Amino acid sequence: MGPHPAVAAIRLAVRRVLHDVLDEALTRSPDHARRPSVRRPGEPTGERAGQRPGAAGTPLVLAACSGGADSMALASALAFEAPRLGLRAGGVTVDHGLQAGSAERAAEVAERLTAMGLEPVEAVTVTVGRGAGPEAAARAARYAALDAVAERAGAAAVLLGHTRDDQAETVLLGLARGSGTRSLAGMAAVTGSGAAPAPLGPLGGPADGSSADPAAGPASRRYRRPFLAIDRQTTRRACMVQSLPVWDDPHNTDPAYTRSRVRHEAMPILEKALGKGVIEALARTAQLARDDADALDAWAADAERSVRVPFQGDRLTRDAESAPGSAVLDVNRLYALPPAVRRRVLRRAVLAAGAPAGSLFARHIEEADRLITAWRGQKPLNLPGRVEVRRRGGTLVIRQSDI
Repeated sequence: MGPHPAVAAIRLAVRRVLHDVLDEALTRSPDHARRPSVRRPGEPTGERAGQRPGAAGTPLVLAACSGGADSMALASALAFEAPRLGLRAGGVTVDHGLQAGSAERAAEVAERLTAMGLEPVEAVTVTVGRGAGPEAAARAARYAALDAVAERAGAAAVLLGHTRDDQAETVLLGLARGSGTRSLAGMAAVTGSGAAPAPLGPLGGPADGSSADPAAGPASRRYRRPFLAIDRQTTRRACMVQSLPVWDDPHNTDPAYTRSRVRHEAMPILEKALGKGVIEALARTAQLARDDADALDAWAADAERSVRVPFQGDRLTRDAESAPGSAVLDVNRLYALPPAVRRRVLRRAVLAAGAPAGSLFARHIEEADRLITAWRGQKPLNLPGRVEVRRRGGTLVIRQSDI
């Protein structure tokens, strides 16, 4: 008799991700051509990697675990599947210090992860700053800690427990904020280091929401989300049938937090008005939007190279040339691009010049676009990060200002 369907579902999702992680690790290995890319049925544990699980050099995968149902289910599936593929499995829990008893709770979670057989396990305490809001500040502190642990441990990947419900909430938040296609694409299944899922971002969405490049290094594909096609009820049921203790974070039901209101107020109203299936539809929208956004981003990357022109000899462009990330773009070539591509080119150039992604919004890009499409002799634009965008004859000069 096999495992409960919920347990089978979470294990299968994690197994698929671990196959990807191991295949990438083997591809980067100097002797990968001599190693099988798929574990054969009946092979002893660890044979695929050519080493014992836990042996030096065997890829390490960490589960980020808060103690909630989603992440406990994730950790249990990782503990079960990793040794069968010759991978090491560890865990990390982050104490944000925002609630009484949080340190003790983090220690309890670490003990549970260790009891599952995960090794190494770390409980990390962070200080949450005062950023754009409590949710964003906690997210930034958490991912900084996860990045540091992954680097210190040499982890090939960090698994995150975001579910299909989380994805639907992310898309709905993006819709409510009037975000671009990248934000509507929600959370990617694979993202790079520091990739906090911030669905509320500027035009085109935050850079961390984009899909990771398979050809890039390990840090660019650090975070994996195996459960984006699995609903929250399944993870909770998997914990229940395995008798895994879970902790329900009171912040998840606190109406002071936007996502909590979406989860407990907006989503039930939508399902009542529109019928069941809203969560699945929003998650499906995320994938469709991601495919479109990836295609547009690739187009924009090619277009950016085609609209760049050499720096001229005047003082302005000489100053721009000396500033890192500066660019001079041809206005006529920009004007000929479709608006969605042109705005992406502008955003890429402004970010390269030093604008912080989290502070660059649709209105900034729209104003820069007007220097191309509605030129009336406007003054230079001053954008976040001291980035200046100036129309100079038939060119657009984007650079970081000295002021």
